[in-house]
Amino acid sequence: MLTTRKKLNVIKEFKQTDADTGSAEVQVALLTKQIEELTEHLKKHRKDNHSRRGLLKMVGKRKRLLDYLGKTKPKNYASLVKKLGLKA
Repeated sequence: MLTTRKKLNVIKEFKQTDADTGSAEVQVALLTKQIEELTEHLKKHRKDNHSRRGLLKMVGKRKRLLDYLGKTKPKNYASLVKKLGLKA
């Protein structure tokens, strides 16, 4: 679970403008952090299928946002993927 402080740090790092909290870049970064934390949870609790389903939904949503970003802003997409350490 992402705490408020962690979310604010991620938003601060990836925002495009001062009031930006919902751009595709910020959403992808937040989803990536949630996915990382949920992956660690599932390593300990292998039979937690409800959380596994939520993880798969988050991965799908992140993929859709990355596809959108790749089509609309290729430069931002490339820098975001590199910054987050994702496979292109």
